[in-house]
Amino acid sequence: MADRKDLPRYTVPSLTRAAGDKVARILQERLNSLTDLHLTLKHVHWNVVGPHFIAVHEMIDPQVDAVRAMTDAVAERIATLGVSPVGTPGALVKARTWDDYHLGRATAIEHLGALDEVYEGVITSHRKAAKDTEGVDDVTNDLLIGHLHDLELFHWFVRAHLESAGGELSTSGATTELGAARKAKQKKATG
Repeated sequence: MADRKDLPRYTVPSLTRAAGDKVARILQERLNSLTDLHLTLKHVHWNVVGPHFIAVHEMIDPQVDAVRAMTDAVAERIATLGVSPVGTPGALVKARTWDDYHLGRATAIEHLGALDEVYEGVITSHRKAAKDTEGVDDVTNDLLIGHLHDLELFHWFVRAHLESAGGELSTSGATTELGAARKAKQKKATG
């Protein structure tokens, strides 16, 4: 396997080139996901409307900045592993396994409902990547676990707007971003 022509020419000490390549491939998926999340959050920031506009508008920008920093850290780790990180829009769209964000101009509660699903997907995939790098590359694993701390915190910020005093999420049972947006809006209208 070490003789494969597509393996990186080098990687970090203590990893084989094949292991470095494997970790870089896992990280490329995270780079795509985090780049998409960064752009989605900025899209929400620009398109949120309604009575809670300013609270959500201002809550989102620090998340955008933090996720953008995560993408940079992931891309630099990929490069450190001896692989070229790919950050072009076309490559991201071609490689992604999820649908594009569907909401345009919408109320704060609708966007937050949709973001609940977005964060759920990103965090679930990030946890899998952390698990897949455990025991292979401690540095990458530590990087991903650090990101999970912030991603889960941001998810909590979103969910705090969707939660009742009894702890029920208005998006409970939704399986799509649009479904979650609709449920959040309906619950807000009736609750």
